[in-house]
Amino acid sequence: MRLTTKGRFAVTAMIDLALREHAGPVTLAGISGRQSISLSYLEQLFGKLRRHALVDSVRGPGGGYSLARRMADISVADIIYAVDEPIDATQCKGKENCLDDHRCLTHDLWANLNHHMVEYLDSVTLQDLVTQQRERLRRHQEQGHVGVIRDHRPAGAKDAASDPVTPVVHS
Repeated sequence: MRLTTKGRFAVTAMIDLALREHAGPVTLAGISGRQSISLSYLEQLFGKLRRHALVDSVRGPGGGYSLARRMADISVADIIYAVDEPIDATQCKGKENCLDDHRCLTHDLWANLNHHMVEYLDSVTLQDLVTQQRERLRRHQEQGHVGVIRDHRPAGAKDAASDPVTPVVHS
């Protein structure tokens, strides 16, 4: 499967947005700081997400982004497809004749894997992911841990999980 950082970052940013939208539009600068994703990269991703009617933008002071649909109505597959991320495990990019005008020996295997991946990603909603994050936070707090649950970041990466209300938790 070829799922690049584009799809991963889009899903991460959408979770961040969904966790915080109760307080009004969420800025890309805020998401960028909390998730260590380049602001210009987020601008590109959110342009695509907006064109696919997954997010709405609000201009001006206090502006930012909000979800265009309910969390339960946005699947992970919707997000990945919106940012032009192919879900394809075949080497032939879905072509039927991938080896000298013949189907390769493993074509059906990888095509079936594609089908199962899409089916799974379509079954997981943004609501599911937000619920998982909130549950992890609740368990963390019940165990007596104080403070914000931090993202797993590469060594030396800036930790900007600054939202004390609804921190993002990554596995």
